[in-house]
Amino acid sequence: MKIACLNDLEDYAKGALDSNAMNYYSSGSQDMITLRDNQNAFDRYQIRPRVLRDVSKINTNFELFGQKFDYPIFIAATAMQKMAHVTGEVGSVRAANSRNINYCLSSISTSTIEEVGKAAEQVSNNTRLWFQLYIYNDKNKTLDLIRRAEASGFKAIILTVDTPYLGRRLPDIRNPFKLPSHLSLINISSAKQDFDSQTLKSGENSSWLARYFAENINPSLTWDDLVWIKSVTHLPIIVKGVLVAEDAKLCVKYGADAIIVSNHGGRQLDSIPATIDSLAEVVAAVNSKIPVLLDGGVRKGTDVFKALALGATAVFVGRPNLWGLAYNGEDGVKLMLDLLFEEFRLAMALSGCTSLSQINENYIKASPYFASKL
Repeated sequence: MKIACLNDLEDYAKGALDSNAMNYYSSGSQDMITLRDNQNAFDRYQIRPRVLRDVSKINTNFELFGQKFDYPIFIAATAMQKMAHVTGEVGSVRAANSRNINYCLSSISTSTIEEVGKAAEQVSNNTRLWFQLYIYNDKNKTLDLIRRAEASGFKAIILTVDTPYLGRRLPDIRNPFKLPSHLSLINISSAKQDFDSQTLKSGENSSWLARYFAENINPSLTWDDLVWIKSVTHLPIIVKGVLVAEDAKLCVKYGADAIIVSNHGGRQLDSIPATIDSLAEVVAAVNSKIPVLLDGGVRKGTDVFKALALGATAVFVGRPNLWGLAYNGEDGVKLMLDLLFEEFRLAMALSGCTSLSQINENYIKASPYFASKL
């Protein structure tokens, strides 16, 4: 069957990946209410198209942090991509940079920071790379990751702030995730690769990854840690995991250079808002002082359009990158991106917009099918 949309890629991946990888990639926390709502929430908004406008030329270019991008669609940081395809993060970054968009590397990747930086350089003289960072109990380990990212050509640091502990992921408790023996969290030399699952208590949230987070990631972070990160690098700091106005204002106060509205793909606290439902609140709170980006549930070009209409500068896709890898490695990721680009260009044209600057709140409204009956 010819792949026509991102959902087709996901369907393919479900049959191609083993259960260990698929459960890890696709699961969310607890009852996965937020995971499902991240996608469903986009249907609660409708586009208000304008007609009789010259849309023969569509410009999707924009600039952020001094870099130019061809589309406001980036690849989000997702962990352990070599479980999807042998090329892993290297294939993903090559695909992203070949399309002149941004690629974000996870701290818990299966390719090194240096490998990913070199792969991007082989594709583009102007590499488009951001590094996703957790703050470890050992701050020297955190600082080492930052220095390596700087030396490898990364242009920004994404500080993930919604993971003081790993969310309770029931599929991972029922069938504990285990990183395949031929792979490792290669950027972290002290990462333990396995454990005896027979020692777990029934219902204990102690898969290999949950234990790794409990032992290594610092749960005592405060806004002072954002100040510390700002003090040790010249790179822009993007705070990922903000959903409410109060925290958005604190991001501005403590010097964040941008915000990513994110609920970690529905993998942390369940029953929290979908990211598209939180976006307008965060955008209003920052009052144009810093850019606001979004991840979570983006699967269609119309999703991208709706997010930009509500104030996002750009959006990220995470799981679709994994489905593209599972389909055909680097070329599968390129296919995924090209499908989304084409859908977004068409959404712009059929809405009467020829540039990103024209997309605003006047092009969107709440769907009457989801209006409250209270």
